[in-house]
Amino acid sequence: MKLLLPPTDLVPDSERTGLIGALPRALRPYASLMRVDRPIGTWLLYWPCAWSLALAGVGGKWALFAWLALGAFAMRSAGCAYNDIVDRDLDKRVERTKLRPLASGRVSARAAWALVVGLSLIGFAILLALEPAAQLVALGSLAPVAAYPFMKRITWWPQAWLGLVFSWGALVGWPAVTGFFALPALLLWLGSIFWVIGYDTLYAIQDIEDDALVGVKSSARALGDRARLGVGICYAVAVLGWAAAIWSVRPDPLALLALAPAALHLASQVARADPADGALALALFRSNRFTGLLLFLGFLAVGLSSGA
Repeated sequence: MKLLLPPTDLVPDSERTGLIGALPRALRPYASLMRVDRPIGTWLLYWPCAWSLALAGVGGKWALFAWLALGAFAMRSAGCAYNDIVDRDLDKRVERTKLRPLASGRVSARAAWALVVGLSLIGFAILLALEPAAQLVALGSLAPVAAYPFMKRITWWPQAWLGLVFSWGALVGWPAVTGFFALPALLLWLGSIFWVIGYDTLYAIQDIEDDALVGVKSSARALGDRARLGVGICYAVAVLGWAAAIWSVRPDPLALLALAPAALHLASQVARADPADGALALALFRSNRFTGLLLFLGFLAVGLSSGA
């Protein structure tokens, strides 16, 4: 049976699946802060971690896939809550975000900070289970994560900063398996950065008008009618970065075929994208969870066959 929520419990940019509505009323605003009804963000944060583990050959540490998935959920949730704390005044002025818990006053800033701390402690506990090299790399993400919400006020390309942050798992996975940092992880990270810029530009298309009204910068606004071209270029550079990562592990032209399914999927996104259609752009953005799966299978095949 479909759950009907009071208007104050609905966030316009959620999927409204009823998951939050199934929770006790007191917990709903916190679940909204964590975006538990929108797992796409967790998937997009997790995939670079999984790719790196896979390309490194796993090393028998299969449990790392589960631990880093839990870490991705906790840290993505903490990041969303932190972002809402920073953006609560802006969110009040944007139609799509004005009913978010902090912007609407259903959650206090103090309670939101408590949630951020609690979720971060989960991430810290997982960090302690990693190899020391992976721990150091993961800790290096803290400053970029903290700075991200302010980038939309500073640069027309906050999506590039998000790319640095959301791709960081590619730098962590390799040393989590091998105990040391290596070139394939860096190349994987660079490719992922451009993937993030591409898909987050698609996401930003739906906010172009509101962002213009409140003065928020984005790559979608910067590119305008050329957004599809910009996304296409970013995706092409991403594939080149991933190809270089594979080549550094297994210099075999056949190994590069592992990228073909994901590359075709990204090309189909570009072919369908329309800067004037926000609903389509959102659907294409969400389809990147499938892109991540295709890449994971390809990197896993290469990693396991190469003995990295």
